[in-house]
Amino acid sequence: MYKRVPSRDLVDGFDREEILGQSQNGVWNDIGNPSWKRPLPHVLVATLTSFLFGYHLGVVNDTLESISLDLGFSGSTMAEGLVVSTCLGGAFLGSIFSGWIADGLGRRRAFQLSALPMILGASMSATTSGLEGMLLGRFFVGTGMGVGPPVAALYVSEVSPAFVRGTYGSFTQISTCFGLMAALFIGIPAKKVLGWWRVCFWVSAIPAALLALLMEFSAESPHWLFKKGRIPETEEELERLFGASHVKSMMAEMSKSEKGDELDVKCSELLHVPHSRVVFIGSVLFALQQLSGINAVFYFSSTVFKSAGVPSDIGNMCVGVALAMGFQVIAGSNDFPDTGKLYLSIGGMLLFVLTFSLGAGPVPSLLLSEIFPNRIRAKAMAVCMAVHWVINFFVGLLFLHLLELLGPQILYTIFATFCLIAVAFVNVVETKGKSLQEIEMALLPAV
Repeated sequence: MYKRVPSRDLVDGFDREEILGQSQNGVWNDIGNPSWKRPLPHVLVATLTSFLFGYHLGVVNDTLESISLDLGFSGSTMAEGLVVSTCLGGAFLGSIFSGWIADGLGRRRAFQLSALPMILGASMSATTSGLEGMLLGRFFVGTGMGVGPPVAALYVSEVSPAFVRGTYGSFTQISTCFGLMAALFIGIPAKKVLGWWRVCFWVSAIPAALLALLMEFSAESPHWLFKKGRIPETEEELERLFGASHVKSMMAEMSKSEKGDELDVKCSELLHVPHSRVVFIGSVLFALQQLSGINAVFYFSSTVFKSAGVPSDIGNMCVGVALAMGFQVIAGSNDFPDTGKLYLSIGGMLLFVLTFSLGAGPVPSLLLSEIFPNRIRAKAMAVCMAVHWVINFFVGLLFLHLLELLGPQILYTIFATFCLIAVAFVNVVETKGKSLQEIEMALLPAV
C-alpha cells in the first residue's frame, strides 16, 4: 500500500529542499540537463505500439486483393472497405477507454493490455475462412490500436527530458512509418504466393508479444505515480530515468503544477473552460490530419496506382521508401501521357507522404501530450484520438466508393482543400524546450 500525500505539503516541502540543496551562499548551482540515454530504452519499447499501429494500417494494402479472392468477396468495394474500416471502428472503441485505462491501471499496464487483443485479432485474421472471421479479427486488432498510440504519446512525453522530448516524440511517427514499410514489403509476395496474406497477419503477433513482455521491465510514468500519491515510487522512477541529482527539482516542479491531481477529472470538465480550448485544438488537429487523405494512401495505394495506369508493385515500393496532391490530380487526367502518369503518380505520393511525415504526422500527438495538464492528459488524449478514429473510419469505408463515384481528380482536390485549411489553423502554442509544467502554466494559468 502507498500513502497519499497532499499536494500542498509537497509544494512547501520540495520547495524548501530544492532551495537548500541547489542554492549555496545565494548562488544557484546549475545541474544541467539530465542524460538522454537513460529514458531511451523505455521510449523505444513504447514505440512498438506505434510500429504495430503502422503495420496494421498497411497490412491490407498489398494483401486485400488476395484476401478478397480467398474469402469470396472479390469485386465488392463495400466488403473491401469493411475489412479496412472495421479495424478503425475497433480503434475508436479502444480510444474512448484508453484514458481511463491509462489513468486507472498505469501506462505500463495499458501498453500490455493493448497488446493482448492485437495478438488475438491477428491470430483470428490469419486463420479465418470467411469474411466474418476476418472482420472480427480486425475489430479486435483495432481495439488494441485504439489504446496503444494515445498511451504511447503520453508515456513518451512523461519519461523524456524537456530538451529531447520533441526528438523522442518523433520516434513514435518514425516507428509508425517503419511499421507501414514492413507491412508493404512483407506483403509484396501476396499476389504470387497462395495464402501469403495469412503470414502477413501472423508476423504482427511477434512485436505485440514483445511489447507485452518488455513493458514488464520498463519504467512507469513518474507523473502517473505522483498523481496517485505514490511518492517513494515516483522518486525511484525519476532517479531511474533522469538521475539522482534531478529528483528533487523535478518533484518540486511537478508538485507546483499538479495540485489537485488526486481528484479524477470528469468528461464534462473537458467541454468547459479552462480545458475546452486545448481539447478543441487537439480535436481539430487530428481531424485535419485525417481529412488530408493520408491513410487513403496507406490503405489503397495499390488501387489508386492502378486507376492511374501505374503498376502497383512499382508504386508500393516507392510508397514504402517515403510515400502533392496537385500532382495526383493532374495524373488522373486521361489526356496525360502514360509515362507522365507513372512519374507524377509516384512522385506525388512520395512528396505527399514525405511532407506529411515532417509535420502533420508526428506533431499532433506530440503537441497534445505536452499542452494537456497532467490531470486531464490521458482522458483528453482519448477524446481527441476518438475524433481521429471516427474520421479515419469513414475515410477507410468510403474511399473506394468515392473514387468510383467522383474520380481521382475531384476526390484528391477535396483532400488538398483540407490540407490548405490545416495551413490556416495556427491556434497552437510553442512547446519546444519547455517542461510539461511550464507549458501547462503558460497555457492554462487558472488550472
